[in-house]
Amino acid sequence: MRTHYCGEINSDQVGQEVAVAGWVHNRRDHGGVIFIDLRDREGLLQVVFDPDRPDIFADAERVRGEYVLAVKGLVRPRPEGTINPKLASGEVEVLASELEVLNPAETPPFHHDEHAHEDLRLRYRYLDLRRPEMAERLRLRHQVTRSLRAFLDDNGFVDVETPMLTRTTPEGARDYIVPSRTHPGQFFALPQSPQLFKQLLMMSGFDRYYQIARCFRDEDLRADRQPEFTQLDVETSFLNEDGVMQLMEALIRHVFKEVLHDELPDPFPRMGYAEAMERFGIDRPDLRIPLELVEVGDLMSGVEFKVFAGPAADPEGRVAALKLPGGAELTRKSIDEYTDFVGRYGAKGLAYIKVNKVADGRDGLQSPILKFLPDATVDGLIKRLGLVDGDLVFFGADKAKIVNDSLAALRVQLGKDQGLVATGWHPVWIVDFPMFDWDPQEKRWTALHHPFTAPSYDDAVELEAAPGNSLSRAYDIVLNGSEIGGGSIRIHREDIQAAVFRILGIGEEEAESKFGFLLRALRYGCPPHGGIAFGLDRIVMLMAGADSIRDVIAFPKTQSASCLLTEAPGPVADQQLRETGIRLRKPPGSS
Repeated sequence: MRTHYCGEINSDQVGQEVAVAGWVHNRRDHGGVIFIDLRDREGLLQVVFDPDRPDIFADAERVRGEYVLAVKGLVRPRPEGTINPKLASGEVEVLASELEVLNPAETPPFHHDEHAHEDLRLRYRYLDLRRPEMAERLRLRHQVTRSLRAFLDDNGFVDVETPMLTRTTPEGARDYIVPSRTHPGQFFALPQSPQLFKQLLMMSGFDRYYQIARCFRDEDLRADRQPEFTQLDVETSFLNEDGVMQLMEALIRHVFKEVLHDELPDPFPRMGYAEAMERFGIDRPDLRIPLELVEVGDLMSGVEFKVFAGPAADPEGRVAALKLPGGAELTRKSIDEYTDFVGRYGAKGLAYIKVNKVADGRDGLQSPILKFLPDATVDGLIKRLGLVDGDLVFFGADKAKIVNDSLAALRVQLGKDQGLVATGWHPVWIVDFPMFDWDPQEKRWTALHHPFTAPSYDDAVELEAAPGNSLSRAYDIVLNGSEIGGGSIRIHREDIQAAVFRILGIGEEEAESKFGFLLRALRYGCPPHGGIAFGLDRIVMLMAGADSIRDVIAFPKTQSASCLLTEAPGPVADQQLRETGIRLRKPPGSS
């Protein structure tokens, strides 16, 4: 039906008869000559229909957008002055000698160059994917996965599939559950990750495993989350964290160089969790933005201003400053808008100081809070923050989490609004995470990552004696403010795993019920092992410059976890429910 793709036709084919096929991208009638831009997956080609061929010219007159055509014709150079340098085929056109309308099309609900609402695009996703921008993103995704596989294959990794129907395990989010017809009253769970199976593969002797795995989490969604998503899952044996990190950053460098022809740093910088939280308020800092949080709680201790003095004296509080060079030009309206912005993160307000003339000390500063601050505090702020004329300083004072969350978000927003975001790629490893996090409401320890992460303590007794002092052997890789991967060295000793379960409040009976198969495997010669999982959707989103992972997934769900295209989820027949022993409870108020 065709000899070439549309986007492959160029000056090398001038004088040749070719056959092409695709969709009508545009149709133009210029003084009796009809021009059709024919589109396929490789690009556009201009096809000319001359009235000297009345048989096919009449058919071309009836053609409309998105009709599917097959065309034969002669490749010829475009007339002088009509070359389109934006197209691969822009130097040539095809003079049609044959035309077959393979299928007509109704008028689409949106045009290919129209910025349609996302709901409309998702409802007609097959039309949305015809847009060159979307097609290019899926091709980029293909190139990324091909590059990942090539690197891992060349480095001795084995691709192994793991089950999609498994049992529910606590991994930080709700499971999607699947009823079993053959085991009435019992349920499978779709995997949140292949975590336990890849550890079992290490115990089976496959010391280098990978899988491009589908994962499922029933959680609240946002731009970079989906109920089903894809991750590159990697696990190795007999490597410590340095070995895993060096190998995996080599993988990321390889992909970016091969696919985008971009050089990433070698090696990637590393930053401790505590340092990241102190300087940026978040464990996935965007290093493109040259703004940092500065601790000033000690300068506020004992001041009359209780908004600052209270958090400064609270062990769980924090007082931090965020300096914006040149920010003194911001209007009060802009400052009020930023105050509303941080309110979304729990902040009760946003104190500030404008620096008009630093040489004048207090008199050169402008702020409603200055009257509450003694001279020693003001002088200390000027020195510690390195203030110069034109600076603006924002302050956060509250529980540490609220301060970190609000100022971290403000830092990013200021960077975007003020044009401070540098170009290029800025990766960083975040290491030395706490092993456990104390939940004050439930009064218990929780795992900061997951319960199979190895602690820094090598002694079970020492670990249980001081859980809050233990770091984990975990590592996250962050790129331009997005966490693209996270992993750890795993627990390979039964006594350490049992101690972690006890700290988390998981008793022996519960541990045996949920993880008995893993605990038994630890008794049969488990090697030291560790790995990482990369968010493939998120990596491709960043590489494509897209705003949402939905734009790099062929058929994504909405933020309400529904599919507008297939109208899933939907009801099932009563017979199917009876076969699985399920009875639906009627909604309140229904008859």
